[in-house]
Amino acid sequence: MARCLVTGATGYLGGRLVPELLAAGHDVRCMVRSAGRLRDLPWAAQAEIAEADARDPERTGAALRDIDVAYYLIHGMSGGRGFAEADRQAAHTFAAAAGQAGVRRIVYLGGLTPGAPEGHGLSAHMSSRAEVGEIFLSAGVPSVVLRAAVIIGSGSASFEMLRYLTERLPVMTTPRWVRSRTQPIAVRDVLRYLVAWAGIPEEVNRAFDIGGPDVLTYAEMMRRYAAVAGLPPRLIIPVPLLSPRLSSLWVGLVTPVPAAIARPLVESLRTQAVCAEHDIARYVADPQGGLIGFDLAVSLALQRIKEADVVTRWSSASLPGAPSDPLPTDPDWAGGSLYIDRRTATVAAGPEDLWRVIEGIGGENGWYSLPMAWRIRGALDRLVGGVGLRRGRRDPLRLRVGDSIDFWRVEELERGRLLRLRAEMRLPGLAWLELSQSVEDGRTVYRQRAVFHPHGLLGHLYWWAIYPFHGLIFGRMPRNVAAAARRSSSR
Repeated sequence: MARCLVTGATGYLGGRLVPELLAAGHDVRCMVRSAGRLRDLPWAAQAEIAEADARDPERTGAALRDIDVAYYLIHGMSGGRGFAEADRQAAHTFAAAAGQAGVRRIVYLGGLTPGAPEGHGLSAHMSSRAEVGEIFLSAGVPSVVLRAAVIIGSGSASFEMLRYLTERLPVMTTPRWVRSRTQPIAVRDVLRYLVAWAGIPEEVNRAFDIGGPDVLTYAEMMRRYAAVAGLPPRLIIPVPLLSPRLSSLWVGLVTPVPAAIARPLVESLRTQAVCAEHDIARYVADPQGGLIGFDLAVSLALQRIKEADVVTRWSSASLPGAPSDPLPTDPDWAGGSLYIDRRTATVAAGPEDLWRVIEGIGGENGWYSLPMAWRIRGALDRLVGGVGLRRGRRDPLRLRVGDSIDFWRVEELERGRLLRLRAEMRLPGLAWLELSQSVEDGRTVYRQRAVFHPHGLLGHLYWWAIYPFHGLIFGRMPRNVAAAARRSSSR
């Protein structure tokens, strides 16, 4: 069995790969920037955790010590300006550290880009992925680069985009990229390939195209998704005028995937992505019955969603550029202004009933005050490129540190006592919402605290501009949360 390092363990694929490697009997170490993001995962106690940024040679080298196979699953999907240079720097640093540590193999998952030699015609993100693959292949450490197109699985950004576009738009005017041919692959097959390379003894240094058995246009994928999901046939009308930027803005309005994430997905679809070879079968044999087809992959993903058994989602990873600073300590914090809105309510229910409401907040359950105001705030956030409210929740009842809830992310969770959310909406500052409970003199007490750290004059103006609405929104939450807990206790 191999000693494996997994980067990107807080992300969509990394979070699924770790338990698969553990189940196969491998020892696993996860390299993450914040160990706290993994603590609530069911497999966390079975894996070793190393804190490191891939651009930090010293800490990355320490994380790679005594590792046989290193999985590199890092890519700045919406990293903004300079993302390509950041990806390049991280890959060089990681490859050099792997060589010094004596790592036997690097495994990297990139994008499928045949028919575009030397990056010609590729989007910036696809070019960056191709460049990272070349960095590993020329680094001196034997490397396997797996190149995949659209990954079909519950919670993947590609699948969520396909799902919501098809479900919400029975008639679609679509750009030309819906006619590009692509070879989607089920996430289960991607994971099978990744896990297999931990146990292959041969020294291999090359890229492999990986894809499922179906070659489809995006329009065909939408039609077949509709058929599998039991929807009426969709009418798709291609038009030549929608640019990737306009398309991504449209996707951001219609689906939970924000425009910043949708744009690289859309741009990648402009280039044909069909496997040029299937040489990987020499090392990883196709399963009995063959690779999973598109229709079955969609059916499996929808079943997971129906059963609320989505292990990871595209939103599992923090958005690049989103605030990540921890909540400042107070009252002795000396970093500048902090605006704080505090609310308290006594609840005529037990702490278990109140906690059930606190942990179930957001998503389909809403925010217990002025739903229209929350929807308007979410819509405004999406108009400026933010995530809005449509990310929802991974699980309707249970949370873990790192989960996204609409435009918040769980920063701290002390089950039965405290839930702290960090805002990932577009703001001129940093914001948190803290919900907690305690039992005092035999009474259940609910406490709520909204904290805002403004950036510059604009941040201060923003706080005072929305201050009148705080009384309406945050003021009603304690009363409505208490009422929900009381209803829960009477069932």
